[in-house]
Amino acid sequence: MSESTLRIGLVLPDVMGTYGDGGNALVLRQRARMRGLDAEIVPITLDDDVPDSLDVYTLGGAEDFAQRLATRHLTEHPGMQRAAEKGRPVLAICAAIQVLGNWYETAAGEKVDGIAMFDLTTSPGPARSIGELVTEPLVDGLTQPLSGFENHRGITTLGSGATPLAKVRHGVGNGTADKVEGVVQGSVIGTYMHGPLLARNPELADYLLEQATGTKLAPLDLPEIDQLRKERLAAAR
Repeated sequence: MSESTLRIGLVLPDVMGTYGDGGNALVLRQRARMRGLDAEIVPITLDDDVPDSLDVYTLGGAEDFAQRLATRHLTEHPGMQRAAEKGRPVLAICAAIQVLGNWYETAAGEKVDGIAMFDLTTSPGPARSIGELVTEPLVDGLTQPLSGFENHRGITTLGSGATPLAKVRHGVGNGTADKVEGVVQGSVIGTYMHGPLLARNPELADYLLEQATGTKLAPLDLPEIDQLRKERLAAAR
């Protein structure tokens, strides 16, 4: 692996990969390679330290017990936290939002401390939110609707240090009265959208790649991706 290789961290796929969210790392790698950039995925399991030297990090969804394992490991091996402090982009999906928050409450009613990369808390809601989720992004540089599939029971409340990723157009999102979805804090983005998210939202994928590389990327002409987006947005309607 050369020094110019884009290194994509796939964080704890052995416990935080329940819903196929590892596909986000694959999308980042492929979209980089299609532009002639050398890119590799670096899997980081419970057997590994978490390096702070990668260019971008991705985490996926999980169940309660797996969240505990992930929280403990990331607390003991805070390389991703150090990388985020240096401005490296991090993408956290579904349960990963909760792990990266101040605390989350399990289905059994127990509060578990998170790793505090997000100023937020999460408690179980009265019913599970399942279905298509469509939102309007609130982040500079993102102009296209974001879509994904949500499957969670969490009600996530943002603190003053965090801002929402998007405004909900269809679906539940964070489950709060302000009808927002996801979270942004520094270079770290969290969302409840599966799909995988970046396969359905290429603009967001390129946004993360540009943060990781520090360069403006040329657009890709991929009609099949445009068709996928049209189908998923139509499914929500």
